[in-house]
Amino acid sequence: MQSDKWNAFIEEDLSVEPSGTGFLEGLTFAVKDVIAIKGHTNSAGNPDWLRTHEPAEATAAVVEALLAQGARLQGMAHTDELMFSLNGENFHYGTPVNPKDPKRIPGGSSSGSAVAVAAGMVDFALGTDTGGSIRIPSSYCGLYGFRPTHGLIPTEGVIPLARSFDTVGLMARDPKTLRQVGDALKAWKSGKGTGTFKRIHFASDAWDTLEPGSRGTLLGAVPVIESLLGKGNWMTLADKGLPEWFQAFRTIQGYEIWAEHGEWIEKEHPVFGPDIAERFAWTKTIPQEDFERKKAVRKQITSYMEELLGDDGLLIIPTAPCQAPQLGLVSEQIEHTRARVMQLSCIAGLTGFPQVTVPFAEPDGLPIGLSFIAGRGLDGELLAWIHETLAPALVEAAKSA
Repeated sequence: MQSDKWNAFIEEDLSVEPSGTGFLEGLTFAVKDVIAIKGHTNSAGNPDWLRTHEPAEATAAVVEALLAQGARLQGMAHTDELMFSLNGENFHYGTPVNPKDPKRIPGGSSSGSAVAVAAGMVDFALGTDTGGSIRIPSSYCGLYGFRPTHGLIPTEGVIPLARSFDTVGLMARDPKTLRQVGDALKAWKSGKGTGTFKRIHFASDAWDTLEPGSRGTLLGAVPVIESLLGKGNWMTLADKGLPEWFQAFRTIQGYEIWAEHGEWIEKEHPVFGPDIAERFAWTKTIPQEDFERKKAVRKQITSYMEELLGDDGLLIIPTAPCQAPQLGLVSEQIEHTRARVMQLSCIAGLTGFPQVTVPFAEPDGLPIGLSFIAGRGLDGELLAWIHETLAPALVEAAKSA
């Protein structure tokens, strides 16, 4: 294994051999430092969490499934503190280095997982995604990233953040590996084949969040996609604006976070980095009536999205509004960028639908992701379509450009 010059790992030498053989034989993977490995104590990105918790008595089910298919675990990867960030900058353990540009953040909270894959240290990695923590680091580091249908991949043995949004997802450098690992988890039946999707929707309000250079890059993919699935429908996704969707997500998530971790915070008085500390303090102030109101909004959004996509539609949006921001931004800049990012990432979060982000390179060589959201439970079909249909078409388009 390579030396960890990228600061991807909190425990680089943690290794678990395969427990069986299968179609992941020969592949290596890392796991985010919130996923249980027997005998290991997770830090969740915070020394006080490490101090107050015991080693895991069992390995998380999702890891056991991968080991059974022949993959080898190599390394426990860094995370943002208690998964409550999208930047990847950790106050206590340092920031994993984005291999695409060391002067830029890697994205979080699955920052170490993304960096380990992007730097070629492992073939794929497990992370968690509550508010974008697989999709955003994948976009910033130039990876394929997969957030599954909520509840489809088991989260037993994974430290929770906000349970109605929490998922375990994957990152890989290529679509074949992403699909291969997804299929290894056997969480779905890919019985509908790769011709499932027939309708495509482009959310204009989501695309309007893009910075100009990034918009031009991603628009280049539109003709290729339309050549595969027909003319796309450009439409406004949120009649009252995506900020309203973000506020619904933010309120529900924040309320659930304090319900999950408030007792531990008030008992142990952990030391958090400044932005994380402010965020946890805010979650304590959310009234239950606000939580209940936003749950009703979430239900309406989910019903609308179910009708929009059905079992043959795709929603296509930017994964992030820009390429990876520079390191060391001040708090106000961090929160401004976070709000813009989460207007995009909250869509799959609120609905629980699967999303795959696909990397594109901007003219300066820095990556940005384009995302595809399918209806609930169509994870296998989405991964297969990305691998077998979209990716080859993009390669051919690049050759003829």
